[in-house]
Amino acid sequence: MMAIDGTWRRACRVLDVSETGAKMTIEGSIVGLPLKEFFLLLSSTGLAYRRCELVWVNGEEIGVNFLKQGKQRRRAKTESG
Repeated sequence: MMAIDGTWRRACRVLDVSETGAKMTIEGSIVGLPLKEFFLLLSSTGLAYRRCELVWVNGEEIGVNFLKQGKQRRRAKTESG
């Protein structure tokens, strides 16, 4: 996982995934990290990723929702013309 602005990274393991979100374990502390929105990198090259928001924390496990980019793009097109 990686910050939207690239300022931090953490290794993680996906335990469960669905179309709308995932449950993961994180290596290292997440205390103090801005987890409102971040990227979950799904490939070593960074070309496959999902934009996420934190939903819950339970010890070393976290739950995230995937944010849909399609809605943001449609809204941008509507506003511009």
